[in-house]
Amino acid sequence: MDLPFDGAISAYFENDAPKDIRQAIKRAEKDDILGESYPHSERMGRKRYDKEMERLQIELVKLQAWARDSGTRIAVIFEGRDAAGKGGTIGRFRENLNPRNAHVVALSKPTETEAGQWYFQRYIKHLPTKGEMVFFDRSWYNRGVVEQVFGFCTTAEREHFFTQVEPFEQMLVDEGIHLFKFWLNVGRAEQLRRMLARESDPLKQWKLSMIDVNGLAKWEDYSAAISETLTRSHNAIAPWTIIRSDDKRRARLNAIRTVLHAFDYVQKDEKAIGALDPDICGGPDIWDA
Repeated sequence: MDLPFDGAISAYFENDAPKDIRQAIKRAEKDDILGESYPHSERMGRKRYDKEMERLQIELVKLQAWARDSGTRIAVIFEGRDAAGKGGTIGRFRENLNPRNAHVVALSKPTETEAGQWYFQRYIKHLPTKGEMVFFDRSWYNRGVVEQVFGFCTTAEREHFFTQVEPFEQMLVDEGIHLFKFWLNVGRAEQLRRMLARESDPLKQWKLSMIDVNGLAKWEDYSAAISETLTRSHNAIAPWTIIRSDDKRRARLNAIRTVLHAFDYVQKDEKAIGALDPDICGGPDIWDA
């Protein structure tokens, strides 16, 4: 089987990945957590995960029905390094929701027209109307991180973004949009393990891009850009929720719980929702570079 990008991810693993990262991946069993600082040594068992997820799915359906009836607008943005679990988490949010009122926004590279517009302009038209939930698979925070790492914007453009992002989000909240900002934080070894799995799986190779491949060698650059972005855009009006996603199952459960806990919807079952895990779900203070 031909590997995408001529097997560049495997080549990085064999030739360029830090020795400790390479050894951690080679030693690991399937359910092992690779990050030494992650507070759980193994990922959550499937039986427990399925049971808790089923309860949360029922609560999400209740939330959507209430949001539709009350005209509530919900926007959830997901950011994180490549392979952090953004798409999978969005998928678990939406799998039992009515797709007419729950949309995913995953924008590609700006067109020539969009590149000439106000930076936030192309995102605005995708914001929710009354009764809608919108999930952004990456967002306007591309300018804070990816564009910085790869030089897709100038220093002046990025600084201008930071002067505008807080008042922009303030306007969204003032307008009545409930805005959630999730940063899914994955460790370096786990990220590479997932990228290798994608490279060898013909059903997941479409998820890879040359940006993903080149980004593997830019871990420190990403870390610096992420740290600065979280520091400069975390505030009381639109705070970041960091979710350590080395275990995708725990990450998905905690993301959904965060949203459910924020609303007083009809027939809400607090017991079914359950408690957040503060060791993997919290503010920027739990972000791990």
